[in-house]
Amino acid sequence: MDLDALTAAREPEWARLEQLSRARALSGAEVDELVTRYRAASADLSEIKTAAGRTGVGDHVSTILARARLALTGSGTDTRGALPRFFVGQLPAALYRLRWTTLAVAVGFFVVASLVAIWISSDAQVLASLGSKADLEYYAQHQFTDYYRDNPAAVFAGTVWTNNAWIAVQCVLFGVTGVWPLYVVMQNAVGVGSAGAVMIGTGHADVFWQFIAPHGMLELTSVFVAAAAGLHVFWAWVAPGRRSRGESLAVAGRSLVTVAIGLVFSLALSGAVEGFVTPQHWPWPIKVLLGAFALAIFLVYMLVVGRRAVRAGETGDLAESETGTPRLVAG
Repeated sequence: MDLDALTAAREPEWARLEQLSRARALSGAEVDELVTRYRAASADLSEIKTAAGRTGVGDHVSTILARARLALTGSGTDTRGALPRFFVGQLPAALYRLRWTTLAVAVGFFVVASLVAIWISSDAQVLASLGSKADLEYYAQHQFTDYYRDNPAAVFAGTVWTNNAWIAVQCVLFGVTGVWPLYVVMQNAVGVGSAGAVMIGTGHADVFWQFIAPHGMLELTSVFVAAAAGLHVFWAWVAPGRRSRGESLAVAGRSLVTVAIGLVFSLALSGAVEGFVTPQHWPWPIKVLLGAFALAIFLVYMLVVGRRAVRAGETGDLAESETGTPRLVAG
């Protein structure tokens, strides 16, 4: 094979292939031409490598083919585009889907916590079983508030954040059991109710609310959302509908793990409030307002942005191009 002769004969065709591969938009006829010229150039490259090995001409044709192949197949998902879609579409849509289950979990939590607090604080014997009067007074006057003030704010906020984020992730990952999310909510409800009972029983109810409310509004809401996500995973296994259980779990798992990732950020915000706002010697209305503002940010994101995302077609799951074509089912 005469390499120079082949190059002279094919150069216009290679140039045309390069021109088509660089075009921003192609008509149907141009796409057909691109495919045809791509195949011809691939044959030319094979002939060049077979006859002459690696050459400058072969490298040139290989570069043109790589660009043409990219034009034909498209590029992968751009991370710069994936991140906005995650935070504006997938995450808020996944959170929005959990709104009613989250409300149900919240109601259940407050019912249990209130019943525990009323039961313990109204029964002297039960209250005494938690400790001596001196111990309870010491807890109410020192331990309860010192918990928020003993460590530097940044260290305390980071510790609270990582602990709560791990609990939230557990609720989602172990949600398929149907038991773990309920156990976490029940455990927290009993703990909050017991602490409230001690503070109420010793005459420090105002201190309890001043130190719980600022960060607790967002922190507890995040736990409720995590529990709701776990219960949705469980329900996807119990009632898969027309999908197989595996497919139903896969869809629920992908979208609700998205929730677990998102809750890391909301719990970071509640941790910042707990570390930098709750311990401060500020007027309590200011601290509560700051906590309410943090909760409002989350609720607007969950309900307003989430509603828009759902209306735009987002489900919280990955796109079909990322998960593969699903098996179609009737209904």
